[in-house]
Amino acid sequence: MSATLSSTLRIAAVGDLHCSKSSQGTLQPMFAQAAQSADVLLLCGDLTDYGLAEEAHILVSEMKTAERIPVIAVLGNHDFESGKQDDVAKILSDAGVHMLDGDGFETHGVGFAGVKGHVGGFGKHALQSWGEATIKSLVHEAAEEALKLERALSRLRSPKKIAMLHYSPIHGTVEGEPPEIMPYLGSSRLEEPLNRYSVTACFHGHAHHGQAEGKTSSGAPVYNVALSLMKRTNPDGRPFQVVTIQI
Repeated sequence: MSATLSSTLRIAAVGDLHCSKSSQGTLQPMFAQAAQSADVLLLCGDLTDYGLAEEAHILVSEMKTAERIPVIAVLGNHDFESGKQDDVAKILSDAGVHMLDGDGFETHGVGFAGVKGHVGGFGKHALQSWGEATIKSLVHEAAEEALKLERALSRLRSPKKIAMLHYSPIHGTVEGEPPEIMPYLGSSRLEEPLNRYSVTACFHGHAHHGQAEGKTSSGAPVYNVALSLMKRTNPDGRPFQVVTIQI
């Protein structure tokens, strides 16, 4: 049944595909299954392994099995590794993927806002803008990503708003990762826009060994959809998360 007839939207989401030069043929079944299971597909960063144009072209080829539904994506840290992130984004965009970086996209009456996000830690343990210029620069980058997300959410006119990130906005979905790397898994600065604009849900990746679900302080669900985590935790064997929302 279509989203229009059922008044629901089925969202499939996955991140951390790490598509490499050897990935040809390995991701097609997942994309085909997602297209059958959902009305829209979200890709939450680390789309490529080394951020190479060749990897992006392979990913585009793999995604042909999902052409029947809209695909929306944000970049992740791996997509920046080779300094070719703009090329990666353009290759995917030219193939019809809706790439978000402080932008919004609406489909089926639902608005999607996305940014990569950044590091910095969570709550009272979050890194503060104090001391060396390099520390201040890192905190500034995290704050800028949060502002980009806020602007994108503010421009959405649909009552249902979905946020997409690569880095986590809350501590809850990174629990289970080594404590030493917690500050590098996300930033609670990203949570503030989610609460302010009452998002319906948020999806992110990056934390391969975290928790699949958590909540913001205002109660909005947050889903960690890192591919390796999805493969371990989904009881039905689907390597992605499917969330159905009322529209």
